[in-house]
Amino acid sequence: MYTKIAGLSAAAALTATSALALTDATATTDLNLRDLPDPRGEILDVIPGEAMVSVQQCVEGGAWCKVDYDGTVGWAYSPYLTASLESEPTVVYQNFNRLDVETVDVNEDDRERAAAIGGLGAGALAMSAVGGPAAVAGAAAVGAIAGAESVPEETMTYVTANPVDPVYVDGEVVVGAGIPQQVELTAVPDSDYRYVYLNGNPVVVDADRNIVRVIR
Repeated sequence: MYTKIAGLSAAAALTATSALALTDATATTDLNLRDLPDPRGEILDVIPGEAMVSVQQCVEGGAWCKVDYDGTVGWAYSPYLTASLESEPTVVYQNFNRLDVETVDVNEDDRERAAAIGGLGAGALAMSAVGGPAAVAGAAAVGAIAGAESVPEETMTYVTANPVDPVYVDGEVVVGAGIPQQVELTAVPDSDYRYVYLNGNPVVVDADRNIVRVIR
């Protein structure tokens, strides 16, 4: 059973017939590489923070880009990717044209494939109290992505041994992101931490509803 929260993002895998424009970009944090341009896509790999990828295509009007990381091709969330533009670091999100990256339209079959997996949240998963991909991109540009907190091993063991129904929201699962208020969190006994299975990953959450550890 999947938990559903009102709202649906434009999500899909994409097709294109023109030649791909390639742009080198750097992940600003550990970042999932998925088989769909959607938070419900299967996780193929994890791009480490500061690792380089080659950007091939991006979703027209969206936030996902098709990238090659060390020979594995998948979709990454572009507010957490930066590229060089006029010798300055620039967040890839909303700068596709300036970076000469090809944009593509959605494929209906893959849209339906993603939608069959589960619901999406009404609000985008965001940095702390900041909302939306644009704000996340701004934080990435100034290097404001938080580092992982040292969470006790017994807490992570409890979280993995006691799974809960998965929840899917817009955006991507990264340390420092804030959990929307609509998402119900589960308490860890004898601890100040709570947790949720979010977008395919168990995550540990602090008292301010910020992700402090992504369990992969």
